[in-house]
Amino acid sequence: MTVRKNQATLTADEKRRFVAAVLELKRTGRYDDFVRTHNAFIMADTDSGERTGHRSPSFLPWHRRFLLDFEQALQSVDSSVALPYWDWSADRTVRASLWAPDFLGGTGRAGDGRVMDGPFAASTGDWPVDVRVDGRTFLRRSLGTGVRELPTPAEVESVLSIATYDTAPYNSASDGFRNHLEGWRGVNLHNRVHVWVGGQMATGVSPNDPVFWLHHAYVDKLWSQWQRRHPGAAYVPAGGTPDVVDLNDTMKPWNTVRPADLLDHTGFYTFDA
Repeated sequence: MTVRKNQATLTADEKRRFVAAVLELKRTGRYDDFVRTHNAFIMADTDSGERTGHRSPSFLPWHRRFLLDFEQALQSVDSSVALPYWDWSADRTVRASLWAPDFLGGTGRAGDGRVMDGPFAASTGDWPVDVRVDGRTFLRRSLGTGVRELPTPAEVESVLSIATYDTAPYNSASDGFRNHLEGWRGVNLHNRVHVWVGGQMATGVSPNDPVFWLHHAYVDKLWSQWQRRHPGAAYVPAGGTPDVVDLNDTMKPWNTVRPADLLDHTGFYTFDA
């Protein structure tokens, strides 16, 4: 069984293996397929039309499947690798261990945001940004510039305490746990982290930054914690809702996967705590 660990507890060998598997997916072109998929959905998802990966109840199951596909791709390179998660409510500074040169590298330089150290820096030659929103071909970050503060434990707790999964109109105007976690309402958890990292993470091609996977692995973990806390709170809507993925509707791009298939992660992986 795959166990997803807090990145702060990874051994040097676990970090090395994760980075090596990510770089191999990039070398073969498989990594950029994930970037293209994410960008296509974030551009297509709208409040007033069809929405699957974002601004909708299926935000959480869609990303759970997306991460599973990526994790399985990593494991096709190295079966020992699991997706780590970044608890951004605890590791809240630019000095946190995930930004060290032996793992993801640090923030970008002033002016153009170019990441200068670590395995994904342009100078290594191993991380060309080919799926992009502008002409810049290097990984960019601006940690703590777009917004100054990452979410706090108290803010996370306030969202975990919300007892309803989602509410009509099932978009970015909705109340409920999903939308507060996604970040269109309330204290803004998930969206704020994307903006805090900056660079490609603040765009539709956010998976260009490998921290995307660690961020979303923690969002997924928060969903699992919420489910345990509110065992009677069901995924909604259950059926008959235009433009929204209901419980037993299939989700693009898989077309065989339903939210109902992804409510329990324990058949796929567990978390270390």
